[in-house]
Amino acid sequence: MTALVTGATGFIGANIVRALLDAGESVRVLVRGESSTRNIDGLPVDIAYGDLRDAASLRAALDGCDTLYHAAAHYSLWTPKVDDVYAVNVDGTVNLLQAALTCDLERVVYTSSVATLAASADGTPVDEMCPLALEAAVGHYKRSKILAEQEAMRLCDQGLPLVTVQPSAPVGPWDVKPTPTGKMVVDFLRGKMPAYLDTGLNLIDVRDVAQGHLLAARHGKIGERYILGHCNLSLREILEQLAEVGGLRAPRFRLPYSVALAVGYVSEGLAALTRRPPAVPLVGVRLARYPMYFTAQKAVRELGLPQSPIPQALQRAVQWFREYGYV
Repeated sequence: MTALVTGATGFIGANIVRALLDAGESVRVLVRGESSTRNIDGLPVDIAYGDLRDAASLRAALDGCDTLYHAAAHYSLWTPKVDDVYAVNVDGTVNLLQAALTCDLERVVYTSSVATLAASADGTPVDEMCPLALEAAVGHYKRSKILAEQEAMRLCDQGLPLVTVQPSAPVGPWDVKPTPTGKMVVDFLRGKMPAYLDTGLNLIDVRDVAQGHLLAARHGKIGERYILGHCNLSLREILEQLAEVGGLRAPRFRLPYSVALAVGYVSEGLAALTRRPPAVPLVGVRLARYPMYFTAQKAVRELGLPQSPIPQALQRAVQWFREYGYV
């Protein structure tokens, strides 16, 4: 039994690899030649060099595999190269899943995102039955993931044994870039969050997300979507938990949304001139307009998704970021 994991050098992918190895699985990872392998160095994995935009390399990487975990994605709230977001998230997904369709795999687990779901204006947690319309999506990442999920379901209709998982906001080790959620943790630890917005997120231990992928391969129903999430927390509650595990003080000042929006516009303007990431991505501010709360009861019920305590997950994230020199 050999599983191919894409995105193994990233946050979720690196944790999927470790979960597979812990389960005694044989693991192959798809890695671009120029990618850092820091997240998988020293692990007993077979490395297949290739690119989601190179169909021939994908077919070679899939040869001899029975399961595919497609966790690779271009995840950023801001980028100077918008075309790359769609080339990786949409075109790359189509290339990989089309190749998988010809390989007689037992199961394909595609890592989508809760970004494809429409959060409620009043903060009521939503489930897998609340898709976000493309025209209502804020930012290119959300749009690309909606398009990619649509393409994945189209190939599922053609016979691909596909199960889709939709992680919320994972926290924990190996967030090497880091992700926007990880950057929030790092910024807090660096003392760069003097205030907070009135918003919220659904957090989950990244190790539970990794287990959710394995459980989706074993127990997920072909053609179904499963939210991999856990605890809905306001941003203030998240920062208070971070303060406790990190030995710091949580900010007490709530920043008005209008002020945050103005800061976002200024940051984006400077980014356009410098070609450097904005200190406050405008997309991030717009996404924070409403709490992004979800329910993962379907995954808990049908897959057995673990629900590990969030304070311990935040503690591991803080320890990892400090150990690896982010703070």
